[in-house]
Amino acid sequence: MMFSRLISKQLVTSPRVAMTPICLNRYSFSTTTESESEPHTHHDGCNHLSDKNLSKMFEQNEEWRKEMSKNDPEFFTNLGAGHHPGFLWIGCADARVPANELMGEAVGNVFVHRNVGNQVLSTDMAVLSSIQYAVDYLKIPHIIVCGHYDCGAVKAASTNHNHQPPLENWLTSIRDVKRMHRNELHRIPEGIARERRLVELNVIEGCLNVFKNPSVQKKRVESHKNKDYPFTTPQIHAVVFDPKVGKLEKLNVDFKSLLEEHANIYDIHGKNSV
Repeated sequence: MMFSRLISKQLVTSPRVAMTPICLNRYSFSTTTESESEPHTHHDGCNHLSDKNLSKMFEQNEEWRKEMSKNDPEFFTNLGAGHHPGFLWIGCADARVPANELMGEAVGNVFVHRNVGNQVLSTDMAVLSSIQYAVDYLKIPHIIVCGHYDCGAVKAASTNHNHQPPLENWLTSIRDVKRMHRNELHRIPEGIARERRLVELNVIEGCLNVFKNPSVQKKRVESHKNKDYPFTTPQIHAVVFDPKVGKLEKLNVDFKSLLEEHANIYDIHGKNSV
């Protein structure tokens, strides 16, 4: 369940053109025609259909391995010594949003969970397991929920088009965010600005769902009472990435007020544990 009191075309296809299945194509869910040029060509010019056995991938891995060892002879010794990340990143599966690279963090510093639309749902065992493992076992102090502008999932959920199960079922949660914040969204002219705000609202709702998580609440209560912690952990951060300029932005959200308003509903580990 999502909550908040935040600040207050249908796709048309031609029967004369053969269509491919709905896919995450060039940054948004869409139908694509067979006539479109080289749909599997990456921005670097590599055609993915030309490498059936992924030979290029293993060649590049070997190049990377050699380069890392050259720069730091102890790199893989240290990497294999243990797993001690400082961040849990819950982000979108979009290939343009690589957590480590855009954070400037080294390999091993970011524990990553990604899905379509960077969603945090109480029915998704994958994300719940990632959160529990990060908090209870890895002792990670920071949880980042990161969305991105030009998000295919948000674009898809903004249409009245049936993307077919299970994808359509998954997108329902973003449609719910749109419903909950329809008054704010309707005050924004239809188009990119409204879409960008929906991206932000989806991130904020995801953060609120992290706050509601039992493992997160328990850890926040324990760390708040423990003077050995410099701050209550885990800290939850709402972040958006803009792929057009490569910039991460932290959203300005008063989570304290939002959580206090609904504490009598979601607080399960003592006063203001959420």
